[in-house]
Amino acid sequence: MDVKTLSLGMLGTNCHLLINGEEVLIVDPSDEAEVIVEAIDEIGLPVAGILLTHAHYDHIGALDEVHGKYGVDVVMSGEEREWIRDPQLNMSAKRASLGFSPIASDIKPVLVEEGPYSIGSFSFEIFHTPGHSPGSLSFYFEGEGKIFSGDVLFKGGVGRTDLREGSFEVLMRSIKDKLFLLDGRTTVYPGHGAETSIEKEKATNPYIFQ
Repeated sequence: MDVKTLSLGMLGTNCHLLINGEEVLIVDPSDEAEVIVEAIDEIGLPVAGILLTHAHYDHIGALDEVHGKYGVDVVMSGEEREWIRDPQLNMSAKRASLGFSPIASDIKPVLVEEGPYSIGSFSFEIFHTPGHSPGSLSFYFEGEGKIFSGDVLFKGGVGRTDLREGSFEVLMRSIKDKLFLLDGRTTVYPGHGAETSIEKEKATNPYIFQ
């Protein structure tokens, strides 16, 4: 499985395109829908679905446009169901001065919980990894040695916990009790910044030892 990562919008939020030779799976249509669509057109494969690691505004800025283009299922946690249609919850209302439009989507998502999941030709495991947000999900492709961690774990960092329903203690449990139990060679694709690995973050991430 190949991964094409697009860093989009004012915050450089990653949109990951997963390519398995049959279909494309979109993780976090963050912003700049036209860039996402152009990249998928270049790949030349049908879209299987859209996965949301969480529903903060910078991860769903292009959701309506991308969903409107492809009409596929949007998969997310039920704990943040209301966030995609409430600008206060997804924080887009508070960022209007920075040029963000309020996000109030009427999409009816597929609500999922932790465990194995399949969509189209993709099969993976969903981890509930709260702490940055209550419904944060990480998507683990064991056979590929890849996990998409959203804003939970970064290269040399971790997600903010000073936002709505955030908790550093909960975030640390998500990282140590779930992500860090994976094979150290697992590649981590975060919501911002460059990819990393589980073994590297276990050995060098300065936040883990607080």
